[in-house]
Amino acid sequence: MREIVHIQAGQCGNQIGAKFWEVISDEHGIDPTGTYHGDSDLQLDRISVYYNEATGGKYVPRAILVDLEPGTMDSVRSGPFGQIFRPDNFVFGQSGAGNNWAKGHYTEGAELVDSVLDVVRKESESCDCLQLNADLRKLAVNMVPFPRLHFFMPGFAPLTSRGSQQYRALTVPELTQQVFDAKNMMAACDPRHGRYLTVAAVFRGRMSMKEVDEQMLNVQNKNSSYFVEWIPNNVKTAVCDIPPRGLKMAVTFIGNSTAIQELFKRISEQFTAMFRRKAFLHWYTGEGMDEMEFTEAESNMNDLVSEYQQYQDATAEEEGEFEEEAEEDA
Repeated sequence: MREIVHIQAGQCGNQIGAKFWEVISDEHGIDPTGTYHGDSDLQLDRISVYYNEATGGKYVPRAILVDLEPGTMDSVRSGPFGQIFRPDNFVFGQSGAGNNWAKGHYTEGAELVDSVLDVVRKESESCDCLQLNADLRKLAVNMVPFPRLHFFMPGFAPLTSRGSQQYRALTVPELTQQVFDAKNMMAACDPRHGRYLTVAAVFRGRMSMKEVDEQMLNVQNKNSSYFVEWIPNNVKTAVCDIPPRGLKMAVTFIGNSTAIQELFKRISEQFTAMFRRKAFLHWYTGEGMDEMEFTEAESNMNDLVSEYQQYQDATAEEEGEFEEEAEEDA
């Protein structure tokens, strides 16, 4: 079986991770004590991807929880599924990073690395056939046309409150329309201000694959100006016939859009305004960082923004012209 070792780090990572394990345990029919109470053999079919089977038929998440302070860990431990985790897999410091990146990267965090790696080693040694990054590589290969342009915009549909769900028709056209809507994007930028380099969509539920393909093609044909024309077939779809709990159908979306440069521009402007005044800088230099690291990071981000802009403006004709020029030079 292809096992996954799950690592959640920091306050955000642990809060999302705690919710993730609630959802996964619910899908597999596992209660907060790690006991199976499912109603279908399918739920146990690939259980060992995320869980180790312990004595007494208990299932323990193959999860490693990491943080620099015990606070978030304590709230995970006292949360609904807190008792399901293996106690040895909680790795935490006492001081916290105080929202200071340098502390997490150079000082406090660096001291924790060895103990985290030790727990990772123990977990991976007990696996038969660890997945590592093999199954995600396919996604990376399809989604990243240029090495630096690897910042995705995730999306999900249907994003409706449970109360109003019964009044909304969940159909493939409706889902497809929703998932490309700017309101459904989980990144603070508007895809209408850029163009999609690549897109991947995973539909879940009982539906016709033909209809899914037709609807995705329909979106591309009607909005062709929002997709770069020099990467043909740049929209990939997959269908999994088991829907998430509580829904008949759902779709998860990952888009590599040049509009993400808005987000970087915004951060860069805010950073420059503070860096010019050297605001808060002593907190970072005090942890061993150098001022030049900031200057370097700033120009690195500005390069990234202009690279996104370059490919947003590129057209198929230009590509051809460059090739002709190269041939002439040769």
